[in-house]
Amino acid sequence: MPTITVLYFAAASTATGLTTEELPLPAPSESDNASCLPLSALADLLAARHPGTKLREVLAQSQWAVDEEMVDDPAQVDDPAQVVLRGGEEVAVICPVSGG
Repeated sequence: MPTITVLYFAAASTATGLTTEELPLPAPSESDNASCLPLSALADLLAARHPGTKLREVLAQSQWAVDEEMVDDPAQVDDPAQVVLRGGEEVAVICPVSGG
């Protein structure tokens, strides 16, 4: 089963108690023979894996990087499914920072 590696930083790491997590991709659908996950669906999947935490709220304010490349907000693009995880990717949760 294909997996992705999720890297948690700052508030995301605090919420999950993890700095990294291997995440199996959902099984392929009947119409598609390959496992894949739109990046736009990853936040819901991660929040479901960590119930009772503030991860959902953290992810709503965070940005994503896939294989060290920043990704525009997948919920704001015309076609959120255009960024698709197929397995082997490293996805970083980039939390907002504050300071002076």
